[in-house]
Amino acid sequence: MNLRILKVLLAKEVRLMRRNPFIPRLIVALPFMAMLILPLVANFDVRNVGVTVVDNDCTELSRRIAANMDAAGFLSVKECVFTYDEALQTVENGESDAILVIPPGYSADLLKGRNPQLSLDANGVDAIKGMLGSRYAAISATQTVSRWLSEQGLPLAVPHVNILNYYNPTLDFRNYMIPALMVVLIIIICGFLPTLNLVSEKETGTIEAMNVTPVGKFTFVLSKLIPYWVVGILVVTLGMLIGWLVYGLVPAGNVGCIYLAAVLFSLVMSGLGVTIANKSSTILQSIFVMFAFIMIFQLMGGLFTPIPSMPHWAQYMTYAVPPRFFIEIMRAVYLKGAGISDLWPQYLALSGFALFLCLVAALTYKKRA
Repeated sequence: MNLRILKVLLAKEVRLMRRNPFIPRLIVALPFMAMLILPLVANFDVRNVGVTVVDNDCTELSRRIAANMDAAGFLSVKECVFTYDEALQTVENGESDAILVIPPGYSADLLKGRNPQLSLDANGVDAIKGMLGSRYAAISATQTVSRWLSEQGLPLAVPHVNILNYYNPTLDFRNYMIPALMVVLIIIICGFLPTLNLVSEKETGTIEAMNVTPVGKFTFVLSKLIPYWVVGILVVTLGMLIGWLVYGLVPAGNVGCIYLAAVLFSLVMSGLGVTIANKSSTILQSIFVMFAFIMIFQLMGGLFTPIPSMPHWAQYMTYAVPPRFFIEIMRAVYLKGAGISDLWPQYLALSGFALFLCLVAALTYKKRA
């Protein structure tokens, strides 16, 4: 490889990037859009769960249960009705997410030492909101009953449980999402843009002029990728700065572990992008193929859907999805403070993917004389 030729080609690529009206704006706007908007929109925190209370007891305790539930920041009592059919109608209309049924004589049975049960029915259309919302409602009702029994001088029917959440004490979904969003930045900067760049060279015919020169194919492809690798690292740095300044989230581990993972994943996406560009004839064709890979990466990489929640056959398939390992590294370094010694299987997997895809990219690129 001739370093002088590589330097000239790199200078040419930098000038083309600066003159392009789209790429500089994308490089600046993408981190802000991904790190400022996505954590607010793609949020699985369950809030404002609508609850309809079927009050068949009509006592001070039943009214306190409904009032305390409505006062909770994550619950909202939509209606207090006296029949289950009325409550079910609010769920069918989309007004409520759960139904709490207080049976007749509930407080009287508690005073007699019995242990009557409250009934909670959740809307299963939104499984996450229904499941967590019903749990929130159950905890609120249980706490109210416990305080009421204590005021009556009766033994508590339900023991108090202290809950401690490690690594993410507030269970804020943004702390879980922000580290993983770095994968979106690298996929677009180091995978999508180089693919479009190479295919555009085919469409304009400039790559044919380059193919008849003595410039080696390795030098030519490297000159196309190095600027995007540098930009990718800068974008990751900007993303970490936004996470720190806006959300107060800083890595608990060594920042060098993040940069090492970013470099390896940049090589993975570059190798994939060049392979797609080598097999594509038009920009539209490369966009469709790259978009298909991006959808698979987002759905099966653990970005939005937890991998342990997937079927067993799908969990095995995720080992063939490179973003899975990058996301695991980012979350572990950010939230747990893990190091390379703890994450060496993930680093090894990313290195293997990078070596394999870069080799495929080099073999599929044909320099025609």
